[in-house]
Amino acid sequence: MPYITIEYIIMVPLLILQIFLFPMAANWMMNIWVDSRRELALETVAGRLASSIQQLYFSLNHESVLAGTVTYNPGVPKYIDGYYYTARGQLTPLSGGESNQRLNITLTLVGLNMKVETYVTVGPNVDWVESSVFISNSTNACILVTKFANGSFLFSFGG
Repeated sequence: MPYITIEYIIMVPLLILQIFLFPMAANWMMNIWVDSRRELALETVAGRLASSIQQLYFSLNHESVLAGTVTYNPGVPKYIDGYYYTARGQLTPLSGGESNQRLNITLTLVGLNMKVETYVTVGPNVDWVESSVFISNSTNACILVTKFANGSFLFSFGG
């Protein structure tokens, strides 16, 4: 009979450890999965915003298009897992003597401080309103483009 008590002495702590270890490991793995899913959704939105800006630039950057203002709703979701997000842009010149510029777009999932960055290459005739912010849950969330008579553009986020 002493073998049974030795088995209990060995097995009971292991069983108690498993009661705490398995839920903790499952919770840890689920948190990683949820964060990855949120980041992927934010990257998808960033890509869609960048693609929309680039398509607007290419579409309007033609002499047959007259001066005016275009308001475009990119059709991105208002929330990602119940969190809204913001997007900001910053225009920087490309190095290497090229006349093109790079519009860096940073999306932030508010409440989680999760950030994703993407960029769009635009021409030298583009200017960006640095203070503009795209707020996903706003009813005015859009991309604004103003084309001037001289062929230059002013891009911004509305929202």
